[in-house]
Amino acid sequence: MSFKELGVSADLIKGLNELNIKEPTGIQAEVIPFLLQNKSDLVAQAQTGTGKTAAFGLPLLENIRPQDKYIQAVVIAPTRELAQQINKQLFKFTKYTEKVFTECVFGGEKIEKQIQALRKPTHIVVATPGRLADLIRRKDIDIRQAKTVVIDEADEMLSMGFKKDLEFILATMKQEKQIWLFSATIPQQIKNLIKTFLQPDANHIQVRGNQLVNEKIEHQFVLCEKSDKINVLLYFLQTQKKERGIIFCNTKASARGLYDQLSARKLEVGIIEGDMNQKEREKMLRSFTTKKLQMLIATDVAARGIDVANLAYVVHYEIPKQIDYYIHRSGRTARAGNRGISMALVTKYDMELIKKIENEVGVKLKKVPYA
Repeated sequence: MSFKELGVSADLIKGLNELNIKEPTGIQAEVIPFLLQNKSDLVAQAQTGTGKTAAFGLPLLENIRPQDKYIQAVVIAPTRELAQQINKQLFKFTKYTEKVFTECVFGGEKIEKQIQALRKPTHIVVATPGRLADLIRRKDIDIRQAKTVVIDEADEMLSMGFKKDLEFILATMKQEKQIWLFSATIPQQIKNLIKTFLQPDANHIQVRGNQLVNEKIEHQFVLCEKSDKINVLLYFLQTQKKERGIIFCNTKASARGLYDQLSARKLEVGIIEGDMNQKEREKMLRSFTTKKLQMLIATDVAARGIDVANLAYVVHYEIPKQIDYYIHRSGRTARAGNRGISMALVTKYDMELIKKIENEVGVKLKKVPYA
């Protein structure tokens, strides 16, 4: 189906065309018409990189009344990077529509500057939960008239410890609101949130049945000794030539150690890990986004919200202990209809984890030889 057939207005379609977004993705085809035609709550389960921002963003923009100069919708995202990305996309979608004003608020920046920006007419606020909760407590933002709240990447939000902030935000809003919740996985914490705050008849949409990861990702693994992982990685990087990707480690120490080894070999590599301050993170991300760096080493927490186009691969240098992390890591590649590789470097002690990933995620990891 086309965006026109889904019910998207001509002015928004014009903006999409300029962004080279011509055909709806699976989640957009299912979510957009439902949100345009219904006023009930929604739980949408789909992996990272499937076009979720347009899936909720286009119906959100269709429902905004530009003449009403108050906050009509709130979008909550787990990280400042994701919040900024959503805000930028909403702005681009509205290039040819009547002016819709959005503001993005997040931690790590001076709150006074954001308060000043919120004094201007604002229709949509995109926010991280901690900063939004702070602004509400200070009475520097009023979201009580907002009719819609979008919770994006809900599983990541709760795993990062934002449960209390999220519950506080939802509790301060009026009862007669729509909640659109998007999540790659639906663990028990999310089920509890749904039961507490969403309508009992909330619609559930799960893209591709039980498939939780993008079908355009090729899942592979190499069985090797721990001491040989660096050589296996170097060989894999050679096969990728000039392609770009992210290499994941489980700890800050192993990420730093790997970064030192690859830097010593004069590779174009950067690193994002939890001990870095915000300026260092932003500088590194900017270098990676602008292609000054070919690869990025990252820990799971530090990598949340990173969305870089055209990444050919993800490497699990260490297998994550949590299945959710495997899903979110893999979702960094094969975005916007492209193909990608999710490569795991595993020892014999990791094979139980591999079987668990295959069973719970619904994928088959193909064993590939080294050299």
